[in-house]
Amino acid sequence: MNIQWLQHVPFEGLGAIEMWAERCGHSLSCTRLFAGDDFADQDTFDMLVIMGGPMGIYDYREYPWLKWEKVFIRETISKKKPVLGICLGAQLLADVLGGPVSANAHKEIGWFPVRRTDSVPEALRGMLPDEQTVFHWHGDTFAIPPGAVHLLASEGCRNQAFLHTDRVLGLQFHLETTPASAGPLIENCRHELVAGPWIQKEEEIVAGLERYTGINRTMDGILDYLAGLPREKRGCCSYCMRQRG
Repeated sequence: MNIQWLQHVPFEGLGAIEMWAERCGHSLSCTRLFAGDDFADQDTFDMLVIMGGPMGIYDYREYPWLKWEKVFIRETISKKKPVLGICLGAQLLADVLGGPVSANAHKEIGWFPVRRTDSVPEALRGMLPDEQTVFHWHGDTFAIPPGAVHLLASEGCRNQAFLHTDRVLGLQFHLETTPASAGPLIENCRHELVAGPWIQKEEEIVAGLERYTGINRTMDGILDYLAGLPREKRGCCSYCMRQRG
């Protein structure tokens, strides 16, 4: 499988997604929007991953490529390819699908639990725990797009994940984060770590390697699902077959 991914800033990479792709033998190609890369031809990839970034999805003046990115995302969805959006990527997906994006009541930065909703389809129940503490770094939120299923919620932000047409998945939080990928994010966005009801201190964010292992395992299962792997093989051996950075 050929996976195209969209990168908005140089300090937010694929993290555990890259390790999953390497383990499964998938190829990766990147469009660095911050560097002015051209968008890929739709015939050259099988799955699209849209990563995060500190900008807002309506910041067209500072980031004019956002308009063309939305066109590209919409075209990819129309081609019935699997699409995963993370944080900013999920907000872009929601907007393209008709779910407005707005400022959340509070920024949510750090490790906080998300809970599964009653509407989660059976196909995803095996890979989404009833409750899991995950890594967040966002100030905006999205409305659940028309026709999409609301998957996860947290106390600090109700709309945390959605599934549209069984193959388009948006995650407001970061399951892909590893200890190695968390470092550049903290370094570049440390100014956001101010006092707030849903903002942890830096030492709380970097503590606990077992947290990263858990969220990366959930990420593997979601990627296996989007890649069309049979349920009995999703996440198989991912926990024990790779070392995390």
